Amino acid sequence: MLIGGLAMVIVGIILTANISATMPTGHVGMTEEEVIDLMIAQQETKDYNTLSGILIGVGFLLVLISFGARRKKDSAKKEEEKPAE
Repeated sequence: MLIGGLAMVIVGIILTANISATMPTGHVGMTEEEVIDLMIAQQETKDYNTLSGILIGVGFLLVLISFGARRKKDSAKKEEEKPAE
């Protein structure tokens, strides 16, 4: 679970970096149709960025869960004694 979580975090960071670097931009003198296409492309980029952030979050949670689920080596076993009557 630890390896999977780390892989998800790494892939999410790489996707975030790539998606953020390719944000579409406009230019002066765009037609109305070009403006609409630009707004749609920017919204798609924002949505992909949100999804990659969710991927990072889920991967981080898997890493935390895997550390919490580990058993400690040579941990003392709890033994309950019967009360003396």
